[in-house]
Amino acid sequence: MKSIKSTLLLLVLLTAPFAALRLSAQVTESKPDTIYPILEKAQSDLAILNRLKISGYIQTQFQKADTAGIESFAGGNFGAGIDNRFAVRRGRVKFTYDYAFSQFVLQMDVTEKGVGIKDAYVSFTDPWLNCFAVTAGVMDRPFGYEISYSSSSRESPERSRMFQTIFPGERDLGAKLTFNPPKTSRFNFLKVDAGLYNGIGPNAVDFDGFKDFIGHAMINKSSKNEKLKVGVGLSYYNGGWKQGTKYLYNMSDIALGTGNVMAFAVDSTTSKVGTKLRREYFGADAQVSFDFPFGLTTLRGEYIQGKQPGVATSSTSPAAQPGDAYLRNFNGGYFYWIQNIMQSKFQTVVKYDFYDPNTNVAGDNIGVKLSGKNKATNAADIKYSTLGLGLVYKWNSQVRITAYYDMVTNETTAALPNASTLKDLAKDRKDNVITLRIQYKF
Repeated sequence: MKSIKSTLLLLVLLTAPFAALRLSAQVTESKPDTIYPILEKAQSDLAILNRLKISGYIQTQFQKADTAGIESFAGGNFGAGIDNRFAVRRGRVKFTYDYAFSQFVLQMDVTEKGVGIKDAYVSFTDPWLNCFAVTAGVMDRPFGYEISYSSSSRESPERSRMFQTIFPGERDLGAKLTFNPPKTSRFNFLKVDAGLYNGIGPNAVDFDGFKDFIGHAMINKSSKNEKLKVGVGLSYYNGGWKQGTKYLYNMSDIALGTGNVMAFAVDSTTSKVGTKLRREYFGADAQVSFDFPFGLTTLRGEYIQGKQPGVATSSTSPAAQPGDAYLRNFNGGYFYWIQNIMQSKFQTVVKYDFYDPNTNVAGDNIGVKLSGKNKATNAADIKYSTLGLGLVYKWNSQVRITAYYDMVTNETTAALPNASTLKDLAKDRKDNVITLRIQYKF
């Protein structure tokens, strides 16, 4: 058996050069028919790959709260009895395909809580003026500045409480028209977005058929040497959702035995069932940055006020048909001061934000007991403000490390005491949060 294997091996070695010469001749003869098509296909595949861009980032973090089980806007509520946690706050993978004045975008979010869709839209730009674009699908709502400012670039771990309340999830399903002249145009400083959306967020099925209008106009200018950059914007939201019951509660001055108090007065007109509840916001935002020798300084702010239909226990915009409707006037805003430390990799962050869900009532007037069909205000009408202090270290172009401390202050009222420290609003709750985060971006 061994001699047979040796003989076969010798034959293979002796005939290999002749086989190679024959194969080479066949390839040469068939070059016009096979090699060129193969090269053309490779070039076509390479062109397709060049149009596709894959990007993403992951944010892993550890958090410590003042009190176990607190409600929080710093990445969600803490579980019962838990005051510290590890989490993958965001795990994003984004696919962008560009071709001939068109774009396809799909972005997924992968965390320990599951897999979800963040963006799924198509966009078309006019090939004549290159000024107008139509976008349709699941996308950021074009309102204000902070919504569309990527979480991978934002200096604070989370968006402000106000945006998380009136625009939960940041995104919505709809279509918009964008006007933004190309860089070669002298009007490139102007960008205008206007669109129609379901108004219930990205992951819900439309329950009323009403469509909400969102518009944002933005002007960006910079000095010739790019040392100074300024941006200002105005936003408008007009929409609402269907009233599901005949009970509608509006803020009114209600007489009590000890005097008057602002509370919810009932309107139980049956004809209001199915009508549209008014949801209207006005917003203004501004950004300015100075590139000085001691480091880049950035100031950023935004203010919003308007009317928000909600329910008795929450002013959050609903994703499903609510019950009885409660109308509130609100306002809120935020302010950033971001300072790069010289030319180092360190950056300091100071952020203040506030959200008042009901501007018609304050302090000890919140929660005053009523009799009859009218309803008292409650914890959903409490104003909150948050002072955030952060330090950011940019390890390299991909890795960023953040230490951030959220100091939360709530409005207090003697009318809403509670034996539980988690629910007691007669004093400021202990609900501050420390966040330590590592982000990798590619």
